[in-house]
Amino acid sequence: MKSSRDQVLADLRTNAPPPTPLPELAGDWIAYDDPLAQFTAVLEGIGGRVRVVHGDEELRAAVAEVQQQVAAANTLSVAPAAPGNVDPASLSDPHDLADIDLAVLTGDFAVAENGAVWVTDRQLPLRIAYFICQHLVLIVPAAAVVPTMHAAYDRLAAMHDGEGEFATPAFGCFVSGPSKTADIEQSLVIGAHGARSLTVLFTG
Repeated sequence: MKSSRDQVLADLRTNAPPPTPLPELAGDWIAYDDPLAQFTAVLEGIGGRVRVVHGDEELRAAVAEVQQQVAAANTLSVAPAAPGNVDPASLSDPHDLADIDLAVLTGDFAVAENGAVWVTDRQLPLRIAYFICQHLVLIVPAAAVVPTMHAAYDRLAAMHDGEGEFATPAFGCFVSGPSKTADIEQSLVIGAHGARSLTVLFTG
């Protein structure tokens, strides 16, 4: 005799609607003369910070400036040019990240229209690092700014392996910030669901 769980799952499989093809990504979407400037305007408009750095020395100085601003005692960094005092290789349990003040991580590309950055767990298997840290720095190539989410998904489609799944890495999401909410008594709370500050450093 089937359990109620098995019966529900069987019913769902039996009554599943036919698959729906994905919409076309091609279209007359908005374009920006300067995608990086548009990204900067959007992210700064929602409370984030943007800086363009050239070379390892400027990157190191920019990270040190953020460390000082947020009084970071524990910094996790995957950037060889700006190492932290927490070794990513030493982390095996998400609870190990409970006291991370600042995380310096990488993003693959940025989206100009909404100030979002595509991140993965390629360099840091503990994906919670993007969300549990008090403050977040994302390092993104300056040339990797797409205008719209349509262009972003077109870029992600290039990772497709042709068998219904995205190629490695298995995890990825769009991140913007800082985290905030004002749905309770219309009182703005910064850092409600994620980092209290976001700084994007564009390299190039």
